[in-house]
Amino acid sequence: MEATESSNGVKYECLLFDMDDTLYPLSSGLNLDCRKNIIEYMSKHLDIEESEVPRMCLELYREYGTTMAGLKVLGHEFDNDEFHAYVHGRLPYEKLKPDPVLRNLLLSMPQRKIIFTNADHAHAVRVLNRLDLEDCFEGIICFETLNPPEQVDHFEALDDITDSGCFSSKRQILCKPSVEAMEAATRITNVDPSKTIFFDDSARNIASGKAAGLRTVIVGSSVLVPGADHALSSIHNIKEALPEIWEVQEGEQLEQVIQSSAVETVVLA
Repeated sequence: MEATESSNGVKYECLLFDMDDTLYPLSSGLNLDCRKNIIEYMSKHLDIEESEVPRMCLELYREYGTTMAGLKVLGHEFDNDEFHAYVHGRLPYEKLKPDPVLRNLLLSMPQRKIIFTNADHAHAVRVLNRLDLEDCFEGIICFETLNPPEQVDHFEALDDITDSGCFSSKRQILCKPSVEAMEAATRITNVDPSKTIFFDDSARNIASGKAAGLRTVIVGSSVLVPGADHALSSIHNIKEALPEIWEVQEGEQLEQVIQSSAVETVVLA
């Protein structure tokens, strides 16, 4: 994806947002519903001993970034789309409501705004639609973006990652919190990490984002974690905590350019 100036005279060029438990609060309960679906999938479809599943699920998440990534490393074979359909497709999305406050904040930001999630594209679209934020972002970096099917040839931005050996012969899943995933996201969007702010609710993801050169904001906590430049108890506090997002430097006029063509480049439909 080619980089284009989205604003003149502002300190930052791009804002990368995690989605789940970042754009909406953990208290929604969707996280617990997702975890229940993962545990159920592991016991029913992968024939893993039911009593071992909860512990195994947590350990794999901690070790590999997502339980799914850990299962693949252990050699479990399953269809990625089937897994996502079971884990995310059965979620009670009605728990999420439109967020006009966040919508207005996002639309007022002059920078490029992109979702960066480990989840699949279908889940990301459903969540953004429920929050009424679907038109607030230029695109979505998701599971399919970082892990394209073998036959897909339009993700040239990942070629050097593959060539450098980050993927094994079994196509090990690339996802947050690996620094490689962070670097891949900045390559795909073609942004300068030092001029990009990364928002996430995970302390591990924040640490990796900082290691990749991003400006970082931990969301859902008022306490700074290692690698975080700012802490937001709620995403709604963003304007008070980071007024520089809206500040114009050297008195230059602010001009926002909407790039409708960029969505096709970043997002798998």
